[in-house]
Amino acid sequence: MRLRRSRCLTCYWHDNAFVVHPHPHGTPTALHPAAAEILAAFEDWSTPGEAAGRLGHLTPDTVQEAVTTLVRSGALLARGSEAARRDEQIAGLWGAWMPEASFFHYATQDVYDAQPGGDPPHDTGDPPGDTGNPPGDTGDPPGVAGDANAEASVEAPPPPLFTGHPQAPRLLLPRRPAGLGTPFGEVLYDRRTHRDFTGAPVSLETLATLLAVVFGPVDFIDCGRGALYRRTSPQGGSRQEIDAYVGVLGVSGLAPGWYHYDGLRHGLEMLSEGLTPAEAAHLCAGQSWAERPAFLVVLAARLERMSVKYPTPRAYRVCLLDAGHLGQTFALTATALGLGPAQTGAFRDSAVAGRCGLDDTGHTPLYVLAAGHPAPTPQDAPPPAGIPAFASTTLLDP
Repeated sequence: MRLRRSRCLTCYWHDNAFVVHPHPHGTPTALHPAAAEILAAFEDWSTPGEAAGRLGHLTPDTVQEAVTTLVRSGALLARGSEAARRDEQIAGLWGAWMPEASFFHYATQDVYDAQPGGDPPHDTGDPPGDTGNPPGDTGDPPGVAGDANAEASVEAPPPPLFTGHPQAPRLLLPRRPAGLGTPFGEVLYDRRTHRDFTGAPVSLETLATLLAVVFGPVDFIDCGRGALYRRTSPQGGSRQEIDAYVGVLGVSGLAPGWYHYDGLRHGLEMLSEGLTPAEAAHLCAGQSWAERPAFLVVLAARLERMSVKYPTPRAYRVCLLDAGHLGQTFALTATALGLGPAQTGAFRDSAVAGRCGLDDTGHTPLYVLAAGHPAPTPQDAPPPAGIPAFASTTLLDP
């Protein structure tokens, strides 16, 4: 039988053990670190005997014993097998994003098949209740660590519902909302990502309305262990782990700088002074359009709010989805207020975290939004697709 190392394979240290973790078809297995050397001998299709010939310092019996374990775990695949075919297919389709994206995606799949019951994080905005933890992968490979659910059951003080910076200078925002009377259908179809802005400052009232509608609490509910709050966007289990940090470039009555939006008090806490268009573009990975909006909004996840209830690594997916929900509500609300919204996932993570005063460990940036008065004739708006464009486009599978 000829074998090859899985192309979809990640090795790491966890709880003092070396773990070989093939995905999506395999089982994370704790092995001696020498397994990495044996796997390297199967870079191309080989028999165990051929591999042993390349590993002269190991006996054939040792190699064969390791091969048996690696085949069982899925780290070594048999030529012509369905697992080998799918491994090649995934490596081809995910190649540009491997190993980071494919590993995260597949290693957090099917975690709720492990055992019945439990409370997965919902995306409805309504909490499923704090009666237990969801089933699934806790991050501990089988046979590598102890009972992670038992660890998770140890009571820890819950994180606060709201993030606050009590020593920061605070500006309480106007509570009279700006107009949101634009018909929903008009807002939905007028929403576009804008890259050109007039440069005119946005009023403080408009910014206050946008922040309150998108990030402020709508109501408070009893989850059985205390209060949670809901926003206008669905958020997994109503954990509300996403905080908003505002980089002001051109807002009437606000000095340029970085602020934290305090949703409980509906105010802005000033964290650092000064923000130039050049710095805004630098923070957004050198994108020149980021010089022109009136303000940026960084969505930062306070991860403990989610992990204290949902210890499965899959819950990080929900954090990313929650940021997307808020981004869409932001875009629609900005459009209803007459602003042009923008958003980007391309930004300098560490630099953005530093400007927002985040530790980038348990409190980390996920998404950057922006808005300003849209230019009446955008310079970079794409033209409508005509016959030549459709002629060079594949619309359906052959």
